[in-house]
Amino acid sequence: MSTARFLKSAGVGVGDEVVVSAYGDAEAAAAVVMAGARPVFADIDPGSYCLDPDAVAAVLTSRTTAVVAAAAFGHPPDLARIGELGRTHGLLVIGPGDAVAAADEVEQRRSHAAYLRDRLTGVRTPVPNPAHTYQRYVVRVPGNGRPDRDAFAQALRRRGVGCEVPVTTPVHRMPAFRRDVRLPETERAADETLALPVHGSLRRRELQRMVSSCNALGGLLQPAL
Repeated sequence: MSTARFLKSAGVGVGDEVVVSAYGDAEAAAAVVMAGARPVFADIDPGSYCLDPDAVAAVLTSRTTAVVAAAAFGHPPDLARIGELGRTHGLLVIGPGDAVAAADEVEQRRSHAAYLRDRLTGVRTPVPNPAHTYQRYVVRVPGNGRPDRDAFAQALRRRGVGCEVPVTTPVHRMPAFRRDVRLPETERAADETLALPVHGSLRRRELQRMVSSCNALGGLLQPAL
């Protein structure tokens, strides 16, 4: 069942507020609007890129009826703490969907992620979590935000390393969902993050090229003071 239909079936509609993340695609916010409710954006945890439970608690009002706690790039949300908020405030909590990748593909991605984590020094690697499926391997580029991140990505591509910016525009900055809210971790993540390939078909030579390229480039960029 889609998120919009799930919300409608739970009685969420006009006049209600639903907390969602602005770091990712607009699917959750669009589903809330389709249900007739209003999306409210809460900030993310900088390690998991999922909703920060404290940030969720800070935006709750008497009109809040639900929280959409999605996974981020394969990293699970903190459903224990968000679930507790739901029980305390009588909220519907919608967790990650049931879609899963093949077990061997997930294990291969985890193996690639472990290889990168042990060798990358030019970027900040993802926070380890045994439940992470690494749908995307999202790193942070040290420096001065978006200009340095974009330059880093271009330099990697010239070296034959495929990479992409995982979130170009946070949802609360998109015209259809624009809100005047302060989400510092969301904004910082959008400016600093870069997704490196970890799909199962990668060869060791490609991983080695990725490591050597990132480490060489990373030494040229200094963290912002």
